[in-house]
Amino acid sequence: MSRRTGQHNVWSTVFSTVRRRVAAAGVATVFAATGLMVASIDKAVALSVEGQQSELHVMGSTVADVLSAAGISVGAKDLVVPAADQPIADGTQVTVRYGRKLTVTTDGQSAEYWTTASTVDEALVALGIRTPDNAQLSVSRSQVLGRDGLALTVRTPRAVSITVDGATRTEATHAATVGELLTALGVTIGTADRVSPAVDTAVTEGLAIAVKRVKTASSTATEQVAFATVKKDDATLDKGKTKVQTPGVSGERVVTYTETWVDGVLESKTATETKVTKPATDKVVLVGTKAVAAPAAPAAPSTPVSAGNTSGAGLNLANAAMWDRIAKCESGGNWHINTGNGYYGGLQFSYSTWLSVGGADFASRADLASREQQITVANRLYASRGLQPWGCRWAA
Repeated sequence: MSRRTGQHNVWSTVFSTVRRRVAAAGVATVFAATGLMVASIDKAVALSVEGQQSELHVMGSTVADVLSAAGISVGAKDLVVPAADQPIADGTQVTVRYGRKLTVTTDGQSAEYWTTASTVDEALVALGIRTPDNAQLSVSRSQVLGRDGLALTVRTPRAVSITVDGATRTEATHAATVGELLTALGVTIGTADRVSPAVDTAVTEGLAIAVKRVKTASSTATEQVAFATVKKDDATLDKGKTKVQTPGVSGERVVTYTETWVDGVLESKTATETKVTKPATDKVVLVGTKAVAAPAAPAAPSTPVSAGNTSGAGLNLANAAMWDRIAKCESGGNWHINTGNGYYGGLQFSYSTWLSVGGADFASRADLASREQQITVANRLYASRGLQPWGCRWAA
């Protein structure tokens, strides 16, 4: 309700009363009564709104009538002193302070407050919000709080360590992120440099930050190219024989490398280009495939070799040197060999042959007999069949 409307209603009530009394009393008496009533209803009030002082006459009885007369609307968060339902009298002081919403975010933690203070500093004091002297506020403490309220950010300094360009230092910072801190310290970050933790990481107490400088470089090296070995069959060479037809020659190549250096230390080296400047020459080896003829059996001596005494169980070491040569061919000279192929001893007797010429006089198998005993049994077989039973007879 406007001031004019309120006063009009009051005066309408007054004049209605006057008219009723005119009918009952004389004019002089009526006007005297009317002046008395007006004097009792009209009150001079002092009004302060947000520190702006004014005076007005109000036809009403409560603070609410004062606010209505002044066209002032208040909400639940606003301050009115005295309260709106309190009575007024001549000289009453009415104070109005509007409520403001203050959002305070301290190191990432937010809280909402309502205050009638007109500046940030007044609000912090009134609300009992203490901030360290070295804290950083997003606005000045003298910032005026409008009726729309204000969002305030408070950052307390954090101790962090920064390692960059070979040195480590400790800083107290209000920066919110690693990136903000490095910018504030004037640390430039190259496109290839590595920052740990990442630049968008929130700064916390005791955080250790490392900046590693990364550089790339190119280098070249001349290297050998190994030659390959190629084998070719050759029917003119005996089987098992080889012959180098073409010697191998190493080639050369130029290799380009990309090097990654981290804080002056080589981290990796990757070949990015290879150019052969001298091709390698393959080594060609001829491999014989020609069949080898078996060595001819030695001609029988004009005077037959004696087998010595072949009777009885006594030892007969006739032709011992001949049997040593044959044993070297047959068994590598191992008189006690048993390879499991059915032939035994230095002269490779089969089990049945050994027994057929009296080998049992000495042992059940040739490999279990001594060299001298095996030669004795060999002389017995030699007396009846010559060297025919031995494949290495040519070694005799």
